Amino acid sequence: MTTDDLLIKALGSALSDEEARLLSSENDTAKLVTVAGQIRDLGHQNIVSYSRKVFIPLTHLCQDVCHYCTFAQVPRKLQAPYLTPEEVLKIAADGARAGCKEALFTLGDKPERRYKAARDGLKALGQESTLSYLRDMAELVFNETGLFPHLNPGLMTADEFAELRKVSISMGIMLESASDRLTEKGMPHYGSPDKVPAVRLETIRLAGEASVPFTSGILIGIGETRAERIDSLLVLREANQAFGHIQEIIIQNFRAKPETLMANAPEPDLNELLWTLAMARIIFGPAMNIQAPPNLSPGVLQQIVDAGINDWGGVSPVTPDFVNPEAPWPHLSHLADETAQAGKLLTERLAVYPEYAAHTEKWIDPQLQPFVRQALDGQGFARTENWSAGAVVAPPEGDLGRISSLPKSPVSADLANIIERATAGEELQVSDIVRLMKARGDDFTHVCQAADALRRQVAGDEVTYVVNRNINYTNVCYFKCQFCAFSKGKMSENLRGRPYDLSAEEIMRRTREAWDRGATEVCLQGGIHPEYTGETYIDICHTIKQVMPEMHIHAFSPLEVWQGAKTLGLTLDDYLGQLKEAGLGTLPGTAAEILDDEVRQTLCPDKINTAQWFEVMEAAHRQGFNTTATIMYGHIERYDHIAKHLLRIRQLQARTGGFTEFVILPFIHMEAPMFLKGGARKGPTFREAILIHAIARLALNPYFRNIQASWTKLGHEGVRACLNAGVNDLGGTLMNETITRAAGASHGQETSPEEMEAIIRAAGRIPRQRTTAYGEVSESQRQKSMSAPELSEPVYTAARKYERSGPKKPLYRPGLEGQSEAAAPAGTDQLQTETLTSSDIL
Repeated sequence: MTTDDLLIKALGSALSDEEARLLSSENDTAKLVTVAGQIRDLGHQNIVSYSRKVFIPLTHLCQDVCHYCTFAQVPRKLQAPYLTPEEVLKIAADGARAGCKEALFTLGDKPERRYKAARDGLKALGQESTLSYLRDMAELVFNETGLFPHLNPGLMTADEFAELRKVSISMGIMLESASDRLTEKGMPHYGSPDKVPAVRLETIRLAGEASVPFTSGILIGIGETRAERIDSLLVLREANQAFGHIQEIIIQNFRAKPETLMANAPEPDLNELLWTLAMARIIFGPAMNIQAPPNLSPGVLQQIVDAGINDWGGVSPVTPDFVNPEAPWPHLSHLADETAQAGKLLTERLAVYPEYAAHTEKWIDPQLQPFVRQALDGQGFARTENWSAGAVVAPPEGDLGRISSLPKSPVSADLANIIERATAGEELQVSDIVRLMKARGDDFTHVCQAADALRRQVAGDEVTYVVNRNINYTNVCYFKCQFCAFSKGKMSENLRGRPYDLSAEEIMRRTREAWDRGATEVCLQGGIHPEYTGETYIDICHTIKQVMPEMHIHAFSPLEVWQGAKTLGLTLDDYLGQLKEAGLGTLPGTAAEILDDEVRQTLCPDKINTAQWFEVMEAAHRQGFNTTATIMYGHIERYDHIAKHLLRIRQLQARTGGFTEFVILPFIHMEAPMFLKGGARKGPTFREAILIHAIARLALNPYFRNIQASWTKLGHEGVRACLNAGVNDLGGTLMNETITRAAGASHGQETSPEEMEAIIRAAGRIPRQRTTAYGEVSESQRQKSMSAPELSEPVYTAARKYERSGPKKPLYRPGLEGQSEAAAPAGTDQLQTETLTSSDIL
């Protein structure tokens, strides 16, 4: 094969070792660079990442004597053999204040083997070894500052990996070269036992066995040939195949330093660096992270990006590069500008890359996993904002401004194709939606604006809302949903608020008051009380219709419907028919969360599974009910789970047409049990929160007219932003919102019609008050809604305990179909009650 043939093959599949060696005869660097850039874009699109780090040189002593190194020093040139804990902590604290997330520990390799000063220094510190001291300092830095340690300690044993993995999220060792020739007399690694390729490769292998996200790479220009460089890259590729643990390959260009044996050695020129970067990308393919340190090549960063890198490595706003002290870090704003001029967006990551951060249970020690999750966005990059759903915090200005601003660069070609197909009504693939979710920078702007253009075409400039009242009839629940801070039961007694079970009289009072305040709908949901049967839900409907026949009842998620049918021994269709006769108007599509059982097994294992949710919805549509569809995201799911959820909803809507709207609900983390236990992220970032509305508009086209944003979770400023990203409905005024507030949200329990219309007009849109079915509201109800009196204090009937005096009945857990649990006594139980105020509940 010719080199041209090999380059064509490389765009679609991996080259063999032999093919890579053949390709290395290609001297046309520009040709290699062109292909390398295309391969990089397949895996990393328009992103070039970096880690904001602080550099902690624990010791400059080293048992090796590499001929090019100025980091390693002899004891007489140092004030002390090791940094003290106080010095370590000061450096780390300075970094934390500057916004760093990574603490990079760099040190010489086991200097106590060479220097008495090192042994004495360790003894004075009460340490057995340099690595024991490293472990303690990494733990200290993490505990005191929250910075995530990345460790470069040199050669290690399996036991040392196991110990250091407990206090770090990544480690690394540069292979530098796989050539034994460089260890011979007169060569740069002569006299450095730790630079023997075989022992370094053994350390890399042990890192894989220990499931450590690992950094490695090569140093170019130290006397190796191009062929030896390619062999080194191929050896690293082979080392990664067994465990997949090498998260990045660094291509570091040699810089000659005064007072070293290689002070006068020639440095590799730019062509040599670009050729090596391009070959590395071609050999490792689109997925690998290829890194080049930006401080070693000032003035040519755009060309380095073009050569196929997707990462700049750690960049410190606080400390110098102690390995290359003559090469200062570029200012982050300058690095962002240089990256942008190359057509890429500079994006912050942690010391662990997104592909590994997305699977913390495999790659991160259990004690560190909660902290890593809370530092991530949904893609696995660093969370860099204080905003979170439910919190009264201003959105980040950058993403807020991008939604409606004029993008500076054209949309990425692959995104343009996806947007075009979505706008035409084609069904997207999972990979298409995942790509949309990854949109950042100008690509984010293009996706939002494409969605809004489609919204204008489908729904016009009208924005609708409904005046309604939430009635959450009980917060007692026997299900164990890990995200819920509302329910009260055996597994959630530590959560704030007290258990209650509303009386029929209070439900009637709230219904009548809602109608008098202009509502046309009551929305009823609650916990699955162990004493509730299907008859309970029917009785609630009768209760409402008895006092207010004109009120529309929007009630009972698929979970209530499934449980109600099961307790009465009815089919779904028969039970839904009884609910319709009792006055039920429509059903909310809640209990959906993420419609993928991989997520549900952790999120809500005993709740209805994906197939059961769809079974209820399809039965409801078959019975003539309209329903909503929802998603609750930003917790443990990945972007591919969101994609599958959207496509499954779309496919049912294409069959039945029964969904009136798609409602998007970000996870509220503050009081959620799974977050408090360290099992979830902090909800979506602002970018993700806006973007998912735009993606829903595109992915659900042409089957959904209405895309709804939640003011209770996003706040007024958040939903205003969504109105520029494909949204045409703001849901209900609610009057009494308790579920989201129980989770820790702070956006209030009612948004009045006057406020709704002000939000809509501020966005340059036309407000319209609607009914549940998107019809017109009577003028009399509309007028009442616009001058509504204050709500009376709601009354909650407390559910305190049961007198267990009869046989226990089964509790149906559809997610564990085939299983049941003996629980609350039936028949003669007497519920002890008391009256609570709303302050007792929240």
